[in-house]
Amino acid sequence: MNRKPLIGVPACARMMGEHPFHVVGDKYVRAVSDGAGGMPLLIPALGTALDMDDVAGRLDGLLVTGSPSNVEPHRYGGSPSEPGTLHDPERDDTTLPLIRAALEMGVPLLGICRGFQELNVALGGTLHQRVHEVPGYANHREDKEAPLAVQYGPSHSVRLTPGGVLERLAGGEAAVTVNSLHGQGVDRLADGLIVEAMAEDGLVEAVRVAGAPAFALAVQWHPEWRFWENPLSAAILRAFGSAAAERARRRLS
Repeated sequence: MNRKPLIGVPACARMMGEHPFHVVGDKYVRAVSDGAGGMPLLIPALGTALDMDDVAGRLDGLLVTGSPSNVEPHRYGGSPSEPGTLHDPERDDTTLPLIRAALEMGVPLLGICRGFQELNVALGGTLHQRVHEVPGYANHREDKEAPLAVQYGPSHSVRLTPGGVLERLAGGEAAVTVNSLHGQGVDRLADGLIVEAMAEDGLVEAVRVAGAPAFALAVQWHPEWRFWENPLSAAILRAFGSAAAERARRRLS
């Protein structure tokens, strides 16, 4: 009997009032269930309390989400953050080793926004903490006062790498328009990552893992947002889901 692939979705640690919670945005859960055809499994941000090899070994896929928080700069040798920067050390303690474990086991992986940045850090890369303050780069942040439809609306064009995964999923298009809701961005790209898309200002917008035995892609934008209205977003999730389903079939055989 076929079963839906089990796709892990790491949670963020949040205080709600005086109580700590583990939370995942509904749009990511729906992207897994409806876009990728998987069974979402929310992974608590328990850090070293989890055996990451054990967790990764149980999964057919791993989707690493976006988040309002930034990766702690000490994770990649960066300078201290500006006062008031939101961090989530419990998530960092969970996602960074879990990404490495998943890749080592050939678990299909999709990183989105913070997840894209986490993939770069997990493999040894570094980040710009405030891209808009780096000479030569545009402001890639959203207008937080605008309606959500505007925040997640088309923002800027990205050039797709010829012969890459995204170009194929985009039907051979050379460039696509994406949304943009991030303050951090790639500074030094980790060894083992190959650029899949680049913004007009030269900022890396998507990567794949070189030599990965399964789907291993991460994008700086948000394909989970109303993915059914965007052909490339839908194609990314379908490709990820297909890779997870293939792993599930192999594990059952």
